[in-house]
Amino acid sequence: MAALLFDGNLSRKLVRGLADLFPSSEHVCFLGLSQGDDYLVWDYARSGGLCLVSADADFFEIATSQGAPPKLIWLRDCNYQGAEAEDRIRGQAARISAFLEDPESAVLILRKT
Repeated sequence: MAALLFDGNLSRKLVRGLADLFPSSEHVCFLGLSQGDDYLVWDYARSGGLCLVSADADFFEIATSQGAPPKLIWLRDCNYQGAEAEDRIRGQAARISAFLEDPESAVLILRKT
């Protein structure tokens, strides 16, 4: 299963909080990319075979213009709280896993339910 790369607008606690579901995931702050340009983060995810997870609409725009890889999980309308993001990802874990395994899918949008 592909590892996730959490963007700087999401809590770094997600790496540990979701390790049971998505081991080997990373956060941009642990990689020195938290102040990085969006394209630098995008390129890092692509070269590392990571799926980018963000609440930032800018990455959705990059994904639709550049295409995959990397894949993008966009937490739309997320208020950046670690617990909310973790709950949303946990609640959609089966859907996320299917998305990660599907070679034709590039973007998964997770909205508030």
